[in-house]
Amino acid sequence: MTHRVAIVGAGPSGFYAADGMLRARPDLHIDIIDRLPTPYGLVRAGVAPDHQGTKAIVRQFERLLAQPDVRFAGNLEIGRDLTWDELNEAYDAVIVATGMTIDRRLGIPGEDLPHVWGSWRFVAWLNGHPDFRTGPDLSAVRSVAVIGNGNVALDVARLLAKSPEEMARSDIVPEAGAAIAAAPLTDIYVIGRRGPEHASFTNNELAEMGRLTRAVAVTDAAGLDAAPPASDPTPERLRKAKNLDILKGFAANQAGAKPLTVHFLFGAAPVAIHAAEIELSTGRLPADLVVTCIGYEGLPFPRREDVFPVGWARRGPTGTIPTNRAESHAVAQEVLAFLKERDPKSGPDILPAAIDAAGWHRIDKQEVAAGAAAGRPRVKLTDWQALLDVAQAD
Repeated sequence: MTHRVAIVGAGPSGFYAADGMLRARPDLHIDIIDRLPTPYGLVRAGVAPDHQGTKAIVRQFERLLAQPDVRFAGNLEIGRDLTWDELNEAYDAVIVATGMTIDRRLGIPGEDLPHVWGSWRFVAWLNGHPDFRTGPDLSAVRSVAVIGNGNVALDVARLLAKSPEEMARSDIVPEAGAAIAAAPLTDIYVIGRRGPEHASFTNNELAEMGRLTRAVAVTDAAGLDAAPPASDPTPERLRKAKNLDILKGFAANQAGAKPLTVHFLFGAAPVAIHAAEIELSTGRLPADLVVTCIGYEGLPFPRREDVFPVGWARRGPTGTIPTNRAESHAVAQEVLAFLKERDPKSGPDILPAAIDAAGWHRIDKQEVAAGAAAGRPRVKLTDWQALLDVAQAD
């Protein structure tokens, strides 16, 4: 009899944890459980649809799903179909890889207005998450305020600023792509509370903002001579210094040189949101849509010796997808050390009927076929029942 491990959450950190355990213990039985009928978590629902190279990591995860003792169990929700206690009783260890999917609040007046969207909800809509099928009304949106100085803020600004031709090879939901293309956008403001030397953009993503065909990136040269914090590790200082160089290039650009202008504003803290504008510590700006990109929160899970959080559930919403690999492999070693001291539990399989890997492959096949017909990587199924119908088809 072998040990059984449940991984709750079929995103990158969960798959990397499975990979780390199987490298040392290929005899383990691993069940990867997710509330969605589709695996891959943020790779499918959170990575920007125009960054297909980032999404290619799923090929590695597919190889894991093909292993005989790895089982995908989709459309199972903890609290609805199973309890945490049931998992702990049935499995020798439980890995929590549920991530964080609740948009953090600004804590200012007006953030509950209908034109204020959190980045998770906004990007999930663009990516066809079945919980977020309806997006904001963009038909009269001319000015957008994007609050945040990380890559998610860049994703939101870039996806709104790109032309339909630039998005042609993405897997953005067609309805969302059409809504953005038809919007009368003229200005996007990327707003940071701190100075440019503190921005957490990665260099490639920031530089990409300077290569858009219908949008020009601009900023104020004031403050761009600041030095990155001396207390930062050397790689961080180098990244921030390169960001400052890229921003200096933006400072030489002219607003209005292209149909759409992306303004990078620093040292501007949001104070309040109004019907068609945002109030900052530095003044007011027009804003028909506000997208907050200030981080996420997660749902609670049990804290006990046989429960091992990983990824964002462990460290919070920081880092990129590759960041998860080393951490997940380290957690895998913790799990293996824990199992080494314990005999395997015996008992029946407690998982109710679920969408298995074969069901996911039916969804995948249909989406890719629809994409091929449209000249895209895939056209996603976005309706819960449609996903289940395809997955469960004979």
